[in-house]
Amino acid sequence: MRYLATYGATRATLARALNRIIDRWLRGAATAQAPAIAAAAKRAVPEVVAKLVAAGAVDDAAFAQSRAKKLTRTGHSRTATAAHLAARGVSADLVQTAVPPNEDSELTAAIIYLRRRRLGPFRIAAPPPEAKHKDLGALARAGFAGPIARRALALAPEEAEAALLKARRGE
Repeated sequence: MRYLATYGATRATLARALNRIIDRWLRGAATAQAPAIAAAAKRAVPEVVAKLVAAGAVDDAAFAQSRAKKLTRTGHSRTATAAHLAARGVSADLVQTAVPPNEDSELTAAIIYLRRRRLGPFRIAAPPPEAKHKDLGALARAGFAGPIARRALALAPEEAEAALLKARRGE
């Protein structure tokens, strides 16, 4: 319960955390019965996770929605968000519902990424000649598609700021 109070969790992350806790206890245990106790505890992990899911303490769909919204708001691409959720054990169906293909939100996330990294329209100094290619590479490595990256880089600084203000207002 302490883990759930501290961290958002999916079924998979909770099961991994419980198994780590059991392993840590086993390393510190000094009794001959410790391996048998640890094995029994590990067998009980799926049942414990199922009970916590039934009680509503663990909800993969709510976790996916919340985490996807946060990651998009902080400038992560749809691809990066989907990979993050998959690594947390969220099923592919839930990932698809939590991260729907929306070009406007993807463009906004790209603009947020550019602002955070001070690239493209948010560059402080005059850009060197190769800056556009480097910025496109940075956006590609962050998981943004080429058309979205080009649109974000083509924005004037005023347009980019206006898009960010519009996104903050929820428009």
